[in-house]
Amino acid sequence: MVKKSLFLLMVLFLIATPVYAAPTTTSLQLSVDLVWVMIAAFLVFFMHAGFAMVESGFTRSKNTLNILMKNFLTISIAALLFFTVGYGIMFGTSAGSIIGSHGFFLSGVDDIGFFVFQAMFIATCATIISGAVAERIKLGSYVLIVIAMTGFIYPVVGHWIWQGDGWLTTLGFSDFAGSTVVHLTGAIAALTVVLFLGPRHGKYEGKKVNVIPGHNIPIGALGVFILWLGWFGFNGGSTLAADPELVPMVIGATLLSTSAALVSSAAYTKLRFKRVDASLSLNGVLGGLVGITAGAAEISLGGSIIVGMVSGVLLVEGVRLLDTKMKIDDPVGAITVHGICGIWGTLAVGLFSTSTGLFYGNGFSQIGIQAIGILAVIAWTVLTVGTFVFVISRFSSIRVSEKEEIAGLDFAEHGSNAYEFKESLLTQEDEQVSSRLGLADRLNNLSPPVADEKSS
Repeated sequence: MVKKSLFLLMVLFLIATPVYAAPTTTSLQLSVDLVWVMIAAFLVFFMHAGFAMVESGFTRSKNTLNILMKNFLTISIAALLFFTVGYGIMFGTSAGSIIGSHGFFLSGVDDIGFFVFQAMFIATCATIISGAVAERIKLGSYVLIVIAMTGFIYPVVGHWIWQGDGWLTTLGFSDFAGSTVVHLTGAIAALTVVLFLGPRHGKYEGKKVNVIPGHNIPIGALGVFILWLGWFGFNGGSTLAADPELVPMVIGATLLSTSAALVSSAAYTKLRFKRVDASLSLNGVLGGLVGITAGAAEISLGGSIIVGMVSGVLLVEGVRLLDTKMKIDDPVGAITVHGICGIWGTLAVGLFSTSTGLFYGNGFSQIGIQAIGILAVIAWTVLTVGTFVFVISRFSSIRVSEKEEIAGLDFAEHGSNAYEFKESLLTQEDEQVSSRLGLADRLNNLSPPVADEKSS
């Protein structure tokens, strides 16, 4: 009896014990690749905290809540629309090398990790518009523009360049992580909307350019650091694999280009304006990041330093050109950072790519292809965004009233303020005003505009 019982226990033990298959080298590699891409996606998501801080810090306190809400809405709307239609248009089976034709609602899509990673990129493109149109656009109008950008305009550009069968890919156009796909598309869209909006109230008076200072540069600087960190995932994750040789080179190029851009923009502002301009130098960091994004996998570490140095100088001159010469009011310099530096970064592939670049003995053909891609994306974005904004502006102005702009979009759009301050020394009359208006808001409203040749 005892022997039978022991035998039955042994049989039950063997039946209950699960059998694990030993992991193969391929399965381990797939797991490591997935973990790396997901970490990169988290870093790109965290970049939106950086965008929110840069935009709010470089603008006035009375618009902070509005900017924060725009950034939250952007990433949420982008994720939902990329799931429903954007992914299919961007990565679905190509129809004439122009647009995707399947994969809507992720039907038939197995690689959900790739969808998540790309969803972070589409939100980044859209949020570029937020900073450029800050302090005067209606929230509803901005939301409609984000819907158009994330649901159709950006995915078409992505299909041309990243789907694999797009016409620019077939032509030989190279944009590793999105100097053109993400940044130039967002910047041209921003420029188009800004031209419809016009400058902020009080920015220009005849030939005089008034500086409208940001209310919290430390927050803006912290936002730049967060963007710098997130960009290691932005570029590094675009390898789509934990390649032990390629990933360190991509991140190294990103680091060196950015560092060189900060140094060159700071040094150039010292030469140009006799002082190191903090806000332009901070934007120089972002210019260096955008500049290396297209060629991070193809440009050597030494070449990335040159790309960054040029990006820093272009940033300073680009902001000055748009702000003082063309009188295009961009509160955070987004059009220059993502547009001008995006163009430079895309062209730099044709110069510094170790496989196709001019400086490596490969002629001018790659530069020509890069230029064709740039012009095509600019034309597409201006046409589609311009048409869309023109149509919605026929129904209602996309801009808040002058009274609402002066009061601040926090109150006009949301009925509250981001900050509440109480001064300790107040007259009886001032207390009544103070109960309605915070200290930072009063400082912004009462400080006289300062004339300057450049905008920070």
